[in-house]
Amino acid sequence: MRWFRGFRDSEYDNDKETDKEKDVEAGENDSAKAEDDERARETEYIDQKIQEEKETSWFERLKKGLLKSRENIVGQISSLLSIRKIDEELWDDIEAILIQADIGIQSTMRIIDSLKDRVAMQKINESEQVIELLKEELVDILRFESPQTLHDTAARRVILVVGVNGTGKTTTIAKLARRYVNAGKSVLLAAADTFRAAAIEQLDIWAKRLNVDIVKHERGSDPAAVVYDAIHAANARKTDILLIDTAGRLHTYVNLMEELKKIKRIADREKGNAELETLLVIDATTGQNGIAQARLFDEALKVDGIILTKLDGTAKGGIVLAIQDELNIPVRYVGVGEGMEDLHEFNPKEFVEALVG
Repeated sequence: MRWFRGFRDSEYDNDKETDKEKDVEAGENDSAKAEDDERARETEYIDQKIQEEKETSWFERLKKGLLKSRENIVGQISSLLSIRKIDEELWDDIEAILIQADIGIQSTMRIIDSLKDRVAMQKINESEQVIELLKEELVDILRFESPQTLHDTAARRVILVVGVNGTGKTTTIAKLARRYVNAGKSVLLAAADTFRAAAIEQLDIWAKRLNVDIVKHERGSDPAAVVYDAIHAANARKTDILLIDTAGRLHTYVNLMEELKKIKRIADREKGNAELETLLVIDATTGQNGIAQARLFDEALKVDGIILTKLDGTAKGGIVLAIQDELNIPVRYVGVGEGMEDLHEFNPKEFVEALVG
């Protein structure tokens, strides 16, 4: 009966193997289900965040982004007004607060002189009234003669986006492209930052995500050639908006600025009936250095507008006033975060309300 016991043992072993296989299969199924559940939870979380972002108004995001600046400016001024009488020494202290917030000396002196006159004329001694007058002065400085937003016209546009390294040009271009697409415009991207392969790849990824076309050459190619090809492609397709990404460069590097001038000359020559606009992206956290950047880029290229990014990362949101008042260049867009919804047309009254509260 040894053979029978062997057979039974073999059969038992086979049953054990089958049971093990079933256990393994069940474990794999459980693991796969757990992964599916985890992915579902992640998707649900992302969808929830996207929905929250949509439901959160731009003003709320702007106000949150300007929290540091608001505390730095209004918090300090309100504290002073609550414990001090309004005299020359107080005005000197308020002047120092405004200058430290990067509002700039010229703009600050204009604000202080006007505030002093109005407070004396109206015999104001309440801190809330002084803050309200400050709001009015800030709005007055930020008003610009009919600033044109980036999608308020039916004309075809060629938009050259420039700036120093690290300001977020490529991501900003993606945000602008998304806004145009959502507005029903046809968009073409041009990867004229041929210095970095990563920049070309990054813009290509954004083009795929946004379902828009892109003109790109190999790394090291002549950026002017990319711009030439992109403009001709946009003209042939009658594309509404051509957004051109350029390599970041220090405003003090003469040769690189000359390269930008060449790119702009070609764009101006080849654009056909499209409008050409040069937008400078500035990182708000750079403070007064941003003013120097804007001044030199404007001298070289004639900048049409400023896109100010990373306002949520600084306590010196006053740079907006300095740029517009001292350089007479309109701030077109402001960014207060990394989300695709965190770039918006600049509105003076809205900005001041969010800044001063």
